[in-house]
Amino acid sequence: MLNRKKLTARLGQLLIPLIALALLLLFNLLRDPGFFAIKVAENSMGGKVLTGNLISIIDSASELAIIAMGMTLVTAACGGQDISVGAVGAISGAVFVKVLQGMGAITGPSVLLGLVACCLATICFKLFNGTLVAVFRIQPMIATLILYSCGRSIAYWINGDATPQLNSPILSAIGMTIPGIPVPTPIFAVLLVGLLLALVFRFTNISLYTQSVGINQGAARLNGINPTFIKLLSFVLLGVCVSVASVIGISRLGQLNHKTLLVDIEMDAILAVAIGGNNLGGGKFKISGSILGAYIIQMLTTTLYAMNVSPVNVKAYKAIVIIIIVVAGSPVVKEKLAGLFRKKRSGGFPAAAKKGVG
Repeated sequence: MLNRKKLTARLGQLLIPLIALALLLLFNLLRDPGFFAIKVAENSMGGKVLTGNLISIIDSASELAIIAMGMTLVTAACGGQDISVGAVGAISGAVFVKVLQGMGAITGPSVLLGLVACCLATICFKLFNGTLVAVFRIQPMIATLILYSCGRSIAYWINGDATPQLNSPILSAIGMTIPGIPVPTPIFAVLLVGLLLALVFRFTNISLYTQSVGINQGAARLNGINPTFIKLLSFVLLGVCVSVASVIGISRLGQLNHKTLLVDIEMDAILAVAIGGNNLGGGKFKISGSILGAYIIQMLTTTLYAMNVSPVNVKAYKAIVIIIIVVAGSPVVKEKLAGLFRKKRSGGFPAAAKKGVG
């Protein structure tokens, strides 16, 4: 009975995003029955790859889904959002490219070294954000506004204004597909990051501690949990997610452009967390909800482009739909719906009260 209630509560958090996803799927199927057709085609290198709108949606949302996972942890622990992930992603990308250029040839070891270097650099910047939030108790959005404003300038200082071409089979495999495997590699990156976080939550108490700090920091401290450490750790994990996303973004294009890399992704990441049913004020969270939210945002974007909506108007239409989804998933609406459902199951409050009096 307890497990059934627990399962119902978990599904309840994902109810709104699942309904939104189902409605988008139904709309696209009615609008174009072949919208989700998947085909096998040849890429420029002669390899077999899967193509189609569904593959494109899952692939294109990879960077957003990865960053949304990290954003979920910061939101849960700190009760606020990091708006600097796009700018810090540009710094991470600049460090990655700088290492590759310094190594000369782009090989497996140089790419691995570049990934480690950009992860370390990003973690340093995220620890700066985390210190402002955890130690100096500055609201997360204000604390991260600093790097949001100057992050891309720092990326420029690291790598200059050049957009170096990075023609390499290794980077092509990271950003597109591995030869012999028709599924885009970024999809595997999402699965890998999600699996690693799931293992961390499974074998440690980080998930419980993060929720405890987000719900009541004082009570968490009384129970032996260090809120400062948990908040800093959430920023560190977000930094790793940002680094992975930036490497994928660079590998897709085969070049670095600090002005456009992960641009505006911070707003979509926050929306993905909200659409996924997570409380933006901190506390309980569900990583799977944020991943689902990322795919909903990308499907909505792809749908609008498929309907020939101009790029100028896409953001406006997307904002309207997202507002509807977020409001539908808000605690107030959920409480009202739950009350109506309980009332319906009991046969209506007045009738039940009258029967009790008689």
